[in-house]
Amino acid sequence: MVNAIGDGNHQGDRSGHQQEAHGDNQDLERAHWRVHFNAMTHECVTVGEKEGGERLDRLLASRLAALSRSRLKRLVETGQVSLGGATITDPSLRVKPGQSFLIEIPPPVEDKPQPEAMELQIVYEDEHLLVLNKPAGLVVHPAPGNPDHTLVNALLAHCGESLAGIGGVKRPGIVHRLDKDTSGLMVVAKTDLAHQRLAADFAAHRLTRAYLAVVRGVPSPRAGTIETRIGRSRAKRKKMAVVGHGGKEAITRYRVLHAFGTVAALVECRLATGRTHQIRVHLSNMGHPLIGDQTYGRNRASSLRPAIRDFPRQALHAQTIGFRHPITGEYLEFSAPVPKDVEDLIRSLDPARLDSPATFR
Repeated sequence: MVNAIGDGNHQGDRSGHQQEAHGDNQDLERAHWRVHFNAMTHECVTVGEKEGGERLDRLLASRLAALSRSRLKRLVETGQVSLGGATITDPSLRVKPGQSFLIEIPPPVEDKPQPEAMELQIVYEDEHLLVLNKPAGLVVHPAPGNPDHTLVNALLAHCGESLAGIGGVKRPGIVHRLDKDTSGLMVVAKTDLAHQRLAADFAAHRLTRAYLAVVRGVPSPRAGTIETRIGRSRAKRKKMAVVGHGGKEAITRYRVLHAFGTVAALVECRLATGRTHQIRVHLSNMGHPLIGDQTYGRNRASSLRPAIRDFPRQALHAQTIGFRHPITGEYLEFSAPVPKDVEDLIRSLDPARLDSPATFR
């Protein structure tokens, strides 16, 4: 729902964690067993009559729901699965009824990000926290697929002994995140107390956060409040979507700062909530996706000028952040200039050289 700008009041976050319940299949429970020793977990899976001909990795994934299919596939390929004492390394092996496969599951490796020296643009820093301007392309936290070269690795190197510890672990307190391809300001806690208080302020929406976005078309009305619920897309689970039921309340206030004819616009967005991909989902749902957004944008028209058609990331920049210092109580507010790639994009949208509006449809 999109409302015209009103008095600016908004509701607090009433979101909660959703839980999913999974029923037990007693027949399958009887078809495999689990043993723990020497920190290694052993699972034995016996193929049922109706499962004959299934791929081994698919069979294991259907039985061992706590493990991803990709991890189970790696276990097979690395020799952690055996049949009758013989090691099996082919995930595509077609199984036969009555066969019993033994799976050895090593304990998970503890995640310990290592310090990595990188150039960081620190805007403010004291003994309790720091504010930095994150460049586009930098992942915030290590994860499968991005185990290193992240902001956390860089912060461990930058802060060194000045990190007092978060939850008993010497690590930076990531209070909020920006997508890999979103640039702009972030606040990071260096102590447990600062982390707790900043996290509480974020949860209560007591911070000021303003983003600049370059979108296709010109939103109408030119200023308003978008209020919806955002949850996982049913069609593509890796995407978020506006949903009619479930999800979490999401509120974005926006205003058009400049329209480039009818083709595109520079829009300021202020968050009243902080859902995953909130601005990208809300603007796309309005019919005005961010230029360069390969997840929520529409197909790119071949007739567009290359600078617009080939813009390599979502044109989104976290320009302003303001908050009460968690220790002193002083209000702090910081702004970061528009990065050069977005500046060049805006320059290419000079109204005197506009492409046809139809190319953005």
